[in-house]
Amino acid sequence: MTGGPEGEWRRLDPRTLLVTAAVLCGVAAGAGVPVAAGLSGGRPLWQAVGWVLAGAALLVACGTAADWIRCRRTRYLIGPERIDLHTGLLLLKHRSLARDRIRSVDLTANPLQRLLGLTKVRIGTGESTGGGESTLELELVTRAEGERLRRELLARPAASGTDPAHDGTLAVLDPRWIRYAPVSFVAPALGGAAAGAVMQVSEWFGAQAEVIDWIGDRFETVSLPWMIADLVLLATLAGAVGALGLWVEMWWNFRLEREPGGTLRVRRGLLTSRSVTLEERRLRGVERVEPLGVRLFGAARLDAVATGLTEDDDEKHTDLKALLPAAPRAVADRVAAEVLGETASPTSAPLAAHPRAARGRRLRRALAAVLLPAAVLAALGALLTPVLLYVAAGWTAVLVPLAVALALDAYRSLGHALSGGHLVTRSGTVRRSTVALRRTGIIGWTVKQSYFQRRAGLLTLTATTAAGEGAYDVLDAGEAQGLGLADRAVPGLLAPFLVPAETPEARPTSR
Repeated sequence: MTGGPEGEWRRLDPRTLLVTAAVLCGVAAGAGVPVAAGLSGGRPLWQAVGWVLAGAALLVACGTAADWIRCRRTRYLIGPERIDLHTGLLLLKHRSLARDRIRSVDLTANPLQRLLGLTKVRIGTGESTGGGESTLELELVTRAEGERLRRELLARPAASGTDPAHDGTLAVLDPRWIRYAPVSFVAPALGGAAAGAVMQVSEWFGAQAEVIDWIGDRFETVSLPWMIADLVLLATLAGAVGALGLWVEMWWNFRLEREPGGTLRVRRGLLTSRSVTLEERRLRGVERVEPLGVRLFGAARLDAVATGLTEDDDEKHTDLKALLPAAPRAVADRVAAEVLGETASPTSAPLAAHPRAARGRRLRRALAAVLLPAAVLAALGALLTPVLLYVAAGWTAVLVPLAVALALDAYRSLGHALSGGHLVTRSGTVRRSTVALRRTGIIGWTVKQSYFQRRAGLLTLTATTAAGEGAYDVLDAGEAQGLGLADRAVPGLLAPFLVPAETPEARPTSR
């Protein structure tokens, strides 16, 4: 039984066994091909294939039987006040969540599950308890049952003073946004992974030497530096194609909606569909993220700063905070304003610049990161071989201008502001981040000063909040600037720890 009225025990859908069997068949095939190739070296091919097929059949049968037991022993109850989950054979588990503490019901379905009309339901309280004790997972139920659970468990009376006219679609996918996929950091990572996969597969079949020889034959008339450059270019192109495919899989059918009762819902995915629901009362702000390549094209991504989005480390639900893929910066700012309920976006507010001493700190650190290794290479070159002297010279000539440019950009990125009910702070160059944090969500301040910061009259101000990363920095602000910002952002919170400046009337006079 997979459904029923409230107060009745329900079971997972029996088609879960088909999914398990299909997945195990794929695992057996992936592991069996290299095993069969290895066994065929010392015995007939039919015998190697027979052993592999027998092992695969045993794996699928045992795995499916174990999952049948799990399904038979798993049942859940939606009560008026709690949701209960019973599972286990030798080790019985009884999990229970209070319904008034449930903050999210997220639905995920891979292509096979979608084909069978099934979905995985993840019910969370938005609390960080460690060990996943604040979440329940139902794997798998019908799609209709998952949608019913989502609506039923997140049903909230509309808050007084809310305007139903603000409900509806906040953003939908624009296919033109795909142009930002190849310039993300994902592209070179996928290119390197593709090159590694080619070498790994060739090693499985004992053909790695032939692959290396084939590559050498293609570039036998090309010098070594140009061969390396060409291979890097090919890997980058492969990574760009992979990034396009990954973007389509992740963000196709994207839609961001505000639903009645004060929830935000993100739906996306081409093959694997995802539905993430976030209660707005868990929202403490937004973060506009601009990786360097995406930023050069005037785009940005938008993430939520909210409680309880990454409490389950085993599942790596880091993508739950994504509200908008890389899109034009103006679109990201508009969506940020609508999500936060502001007429003007805090993420586009003009920011106060930081003292020039902050620029000097970034220049010194960037130059040290380049010149110290160059000095080591030069010293080794003087002692061992002149080749290292040329390497040190090339290292310095190429990386010093790049380091200076990044340091100056990092200084230009620094800034902070108070925009309406939000504290805004920005920093970073390779990954520039602009965080708009609700001032009512700030529960504490941390003021840090290193020895060099004290000499330069700078400090780092950290706003503590029970959401997102838990702490957000205003880096290298002036002393008076940073302390004044903290006092204005949350009046009275830092005031007891501030030493008022002496006025001329209060100073003692000497006689």
